[in-house]
Amino acid sequence: MAVDVVVLGAGIIGVSVALQLSRRGKSVVLLDRRGPGEETSFGNAGLIQREGVEPYGFPQDVGLLLKYSLNNRIDAHYHLRALPKIAPFLGRYWFHSTPARHAAISRAYAPLIEHSVSEHKILIEEANADDLIVKNGWMEAYRTAQKRDADYGSAERLARDYGISYTTLSAAELAEAEPDLRRDFVGGLKWNDPWSVRDPHALTLAYVRLFESLGGTVMRGDASTLSQTAKGWTVRTDTGAIEAEHAVVALGPWADTVTERLGYRFSLGVKRGYHMHYAPQPGTRLNNWLIDAERGYFLAPMRKGIRLTTGAEFAERDAPKSPVQIERAERIARTAFPLGGRLDAEPWMGSRPCTPDMMPIIGRAPRHNTLWFAFGHAHHGLTLGPITGRVLAETILGETPVIPIDAYRPGRFNP
Repeated sequence: MAVDVVVLGAGIIGVSVALQLSRRGKSVVLLDRRGPGEETSFGNAGLIQREGVEPYGFPQDVGLLLKYSLNNRIDAHYHLRALPKIAPFLGRYWFHSTPARHAAISRAYAPLIEHSVSEHKILIEEANADDLIVKNGWMEAYRTAQKRDADYGSAERLARDYGISYTTLSAAELAEAEPDLRRDFVGGLKWNDPWSVRDPHALTLAYVRLFESLGGTVMRGDASTLSQTAKGWTVRTDTGAIEAEHAVVALGPWADTVTERLGYRFSLGVKRGYHMHYAPQPGTRLNNWLIDAERGYFLAPMRKGIRLTTGAEFAERDAPKSPVQIERAERIARTAFPLGGRLDAEPWMGSRPCTPDMMPIIGRAPRHNTLWFAFGHAHHGLTLGPITGRVLAETILGETPVIPIDAYRPGRFNP
């Protein structure tokens, strides 16, 4: 079997790349060891974060770092035994998070975020997936006036610098929006631009069905068998080898299984995350996607139930689960909202692929003209899938991408 492009990795990034290429008339195979969207893309808060123009930086405040060092928080947790291995990544992450560098990175990152909702909109309509989408933003709830007012100031700056829309909520307005939320909160902030997804995995599968309707093929196989040939690339699948003129590596936190064999070294880390679904107690309802801003857990009214998500766990990618953050978050969340019983047998865990400069890796491999990279999207894989797919498809086809992508070039790590 011979095709124009083989895309390795069927998470939301790989699915989006394959779909955008198929929409432009290319023959494409989408290959993964599992079903589409069953790894990192399966678990997230379900947000298309139009407001997320500033990527999540490494804390710079010494007092806050000391609090994190106690390793008892919901928003961050680390494996002590993993620190020697992940310390180089964390050091570079801290370096790029200094205020001046982070501001410059945010300006380069913002164009991707700017096209997040608009590019999803196109694919959602073509995939007939509107029933999965809520176009009502998301909310932050505050326990202290200090945190509330600081975030109000940040929101005002984002509105001024990037055109982000927000609404401040008094304690009474927050209570009106969420009648079943306990009255411990002193106010809220609503980001108006983002869209929410009732079932992120279902959205990924809707995009896969659209891809297949355009002639695309989904196959199971081993991405690590990718090798170069005189005409392009070959990779083994469960039904035999396929050949392609171009290959796209969209393997998220497993990108190194291919890139290292081809001579590329990326400073790629992971932030592991967990989720669990709960039933609401009878007669109660969560109306909005909501974060408890001081405590760092998220509640999302999904199709399956209320999804509780945690922050970041810094550990080796393949280490066993350690869902202590879910346990901590559940105890606090139950004091804020009347959660019922657990709906999952065990917490879900996934690994977010992260670069130290907080920007994804998108573009041509520096030493292979027909090899392309699309990974490293950290917390914003769902948000940035369609725009990443579009700019990479345009670049592969020799077109000028809708936004400049030089800031995301792989060569910034591998010249």
